[in-house]
Amino acid sequence: MSEGAAGAVSLRTIALQWTRIGVTGFGGPPTHIALLRRLVVEERHWVDQSEFEDGLAACNLLPGPASTQLAIFLARRIGGPGGAVVGGLGFIVPAVAMIIALSAVFFAQAPPRWVRGAGAGASAAVAAVAVRAGLGLARPSFDRAANRGRWLGYVVLGLAAGALIGRYLVLVLLGCGVLELAVAGGLFDRSRAHSWTPMLIPAASMGAGGLGALAWVAFKVGALSYGGGFVIVPLMQGDAVHTYHWMTSAQFLSAVALGQVTPGPVVATVAAVGYAAHGVAGAVLAAAVAFAPSFALVLLGGGRFELVRTSSRAQAFLAGAGPAAIGAILGAAIPLAAALRETWQFAVLAAAAAALLLARRGVVATLVGAGAAGVAAALVGAPMPR
Repeated sequence: MSEGAAGAVSLRTIALQWTRIGVTGFGGPPTHIALLRRLVVEERHWVDQSEFEDGLAACNLLPGPASTQLAIFLARRIGGPGGAVVGGLGFIVPAVAMIIALSAVFFAQAPPRWVRGAGAGASAAVAAVAVRAGLGLARPSFDRAANRGRWLGYVVLGLAAGALIGRYLVLVLLGCGVLELAVAGGLFDRSRAHSWTPMLIPAASMGAGGLGALAWVAFKVGALSYGGGFVIVPLMQGDAVHTYHWMTSAQFLSAVALGQVTPGPVVATVAAVGYAAHGVAGAVLAAAVAFAPSFALVLLGGGRFELVRTSSRAQAFLAGAGPAAIGAILGAAIPLAAALRETWQFAVLAAAAAALLLARRGVVATLVGAGAAGVAAALVGAPMPR
């Protein structure tokens, strides 16, 4: 058996290496991909560069968090199904555990004033982070677009949905994907893209804020989001704040900030929503439901990723859903900014926008700086959002 063949690497080694990345992977998907590439291609030579690129391309065509699916796929490639489970958990669990612990502090009944200030300061920068994320994805997507007019139309639709109807964003993402699939002539062929549509039906049957509703929100985040990262924000915000009232707008902004400053996948943010809804049990349930589709896709279909990567139908669907997701990320900045309540928070937002968009500072450093500004504001007696 070759060094990189499935089962060739011990589960202990996979657990150690993937957990290391899960603990140190600050910076979101670009950092995760770079760390995984360095480990499996450059340092250990478990897979070659072309196979790594093929796996990444296939994961980018799937719904859900691409860097998480890549981590699971690579662990499966070198350790078999057991490696996929061990590696995936090593990659995901540290971030989820950190977010649950931080949620217990930030969402306590009476957190210290400086904690509230840190949350309010970091929260103020979140809208600028969303704009940075959307713009970072827009240029390469625009360069790849076969029809830039339709690309722009999908972006506008996604932007409007992210800003106005975040709870139903998934319908717009799927609709744009199906529309582009129809234009490409593959709508009536069997494909993964439109076979997901029946999964929308349970949305109407979820209870009023119970565990079923939480599971549905988490499922949308983990399985029906194209583009990953900040596209989950409008998917969660309407449900968590306005529909089920699990958290206030200020708390939701803090939850998004927690997801950005912790290592590991951004989708782990859903654990903070779960905590606000039903405590630790809700956080664990939300995380489990959100990440289960990634494990299922890789465990059941990882051996056929080459077919996904080369599928013209999958690429056509993503050519519609992808730009819509980018628009949704940009659109999410509008309700995020609108949720700010205090004048000093808008000053922090302006400073964060300058740091991220003009000075090109890192997201984590910017959020930490914004949190420090919030602590300072709290200590001098500035009003805190509720």
